[in-house]
Amino acid sequence: MGGPLIQPKLGAHVESDGVSFAVWAPFAQTVALNGDFNNWAATTIPMQQQDGVWTTKIPHAKVGQEYKYIVNSTDRNDPRALQLTATGDASVIVGADFDWGNDMYELPPTQNTVLYELHVGTFVRSDPTLPGTFYMAIEKLDYLAELGINVIEVMPCCAVWMDRWWGYTPTNLYAVEAAYGGRRALQEFVREAHKRNIGVVLDVVYNHLNMDAGSDLWRFDGWSEHDGGGIYFYNDWRAHSPWGAGRPDYGRPEVRDYIVENARMWLRDCHADGLRVDSTLYIRNADGKQDDHGQDLADGWKILQEINDEVRRVKPQALTIAEDLQGNVWLTKPTRGLGAGFGVQWDASLASALREVLDPLADEIRDVQKIRAILMALANNNPFERVIYSESHDTDAVATGGARLGESIEPGNPGGLYARRRSALAAAILMSTPGVPMLFQGQEFQQGGGFASWEPLDWSNAERYGGILQLYNHLIALRLNAYRNTAGLLGSHIDVFHVDDQQKLLAYHRWDKAGAGDDVVVVANLSNEIRRGYELPFPAEGRWWVRLNTDWNGYSDDFSNIGPESVEAKAAPNGFRASVDIGPYAVLILSLD
Repeated sequence: MGGPLIQPKLGAHVESDGVSFAVWAPFAQTVALNGDFNNWAATTIPMQQQDGVWTTKIPHAKVGQEYKYIVNSTDRNDPRALQLTATGDASVIVGADFDWGNDMYELPPTQNTVLYELHVGTFVRSDPTLPGTFYMAIEKLDYLAELGINVIEVMPCCAVWMDRWWGYTPTNLYAVEAAYGGRRALQEFVREAHKRNIGVVLDVVYNHLNMDAGSDLWRFDGWSEHDGGGIYFYNDWRAHSPWGAGRPDYGRPEVRDYIVENARMWLRDCHADGLRVDSTLYIRNADGKQDDHGQDLADGWKILQEINDEVRRVKPQALTIAEDLQGNVWLTKPTRGLGAGFGVQWDASLASALREVLDPLADEIRDVQKIRAILMALANNNPFERVIYSESHDTDAVATGGARLGESIEPGNPGGLYARRRSALAAAILMSTPGVPMLFQGQEFQQGGGFASWEPLDWSNAERYGGILQLYNHLIALRLNAYRNTAGLLGSHIDVFHVDDQQKLLAYHRWDKAGAGDDVVVVANLSNEIRRGYELPFPAEGRWWVRLNTDWNGYSDDFSNIGPESVEAKAAPNGFRASVDIGPYAVLILSLD
């Protein structure tokens, strides 16, 4: 794959003798520049064109000054502006003088990664009427580090058409949303996260661009065909997706450069540690279908490969995540082998199965086999090529009819006993399943309702449900083998060795190299019944200690605290066996002494 196809530095760039400006507008009749540097004069500064790129240099222009292009007499923001004003009315000149200090942070391996999905606007606020900012989010980094999170996945933070939004309708790919504090705020957030040994992955949207009235990119230089969007967009059947006719033209070299350079910029200039690429399915297929090859977009697959190749040129250990949700194994195969080159991909199957099994009121209809099937799933024979979760912005989104897991289990009472027990059960399964686990902001303290881009987290829940928060801390510690007795949770091996459809109980074995301190057994009771003296096969003889019991009353004083400190697995016909006591909707995590 080649590098960027446009060599002139597009956008506004501060140089020793002024600020250079360059913009791609191949069909424009005239392009001019206006801004603070000429007091927004009625007589604008003409730009010169060569091979479709219009350029000029302003010797007295300065960082912080605002500007706009006038393309065929229409005001346009710079498509590569690194900052927009809070109103979005103008682009802003940005310097490259941020002090990163001695930032040498490196991501953990995927098997040691615990992700935390965060929406800047709702994560934390000081004013309930305004979106949160990266500066406010910095204040919670110590909290996340103490929880055990080691990589944050930030929902899209580039400029959008309204500041209280998910971020999935980008207006400008290069500018950080001003309401979140802008570019410098993001850079400070990343720097502070790295100081706490936390990586930052940014969610980016390349499957569609904003095509609403007033969008700067829409028919940017006046040209379009078939009522299409002009130079940045397909102008035929390939333009259409669920979000309108705003799919970028991945076959046009200049558009590919616009996207690939954007991916590079986040890692190079903002020190991001990876990218989560939204809806790759609609980049590689016009209709978002897995097996409809007549709608496949070869140029879309090519740009996914280019993104991954360029990201790894900038930061070889970067984590790239595909949100495809189809289980397409080619997404995580190397580009040299015709794969798309992603490190991992989102896998919604665990979340879907957990909701289907845990939501119903009646225990008798819970299908334990559904959980078994998901636990055994692999991608390219590597479980760590999938990001798994029980909650995400997708599952919890009010806009699409979703709700948080506790709310889904007990509507109107997300802090109820059933909601707490079953969501704790889901969390324990998540953290003990092979894959890269991800939490969604607030699930660790039983946040209720659903995710809405205008609704902030209720941080008082962190105290109200402090025991549940402690449960998540313990689960993450076990997942990362912090106590040196659950190394099996870092391994790729799993055997679901017991499924009881009648008693609604299952057990599975996790291991890396096997043996003491490595072998882990997880026992899950998916019923409201207490099970006493329940006989189970065990993978090895010896003393198995209960490292975590979700029914411990330290997590909630109304939990029943049923379960042993340890069990002794003894030789029996066809292997080893031990009996366990387990509480309602509880999970025991045991490891071999």
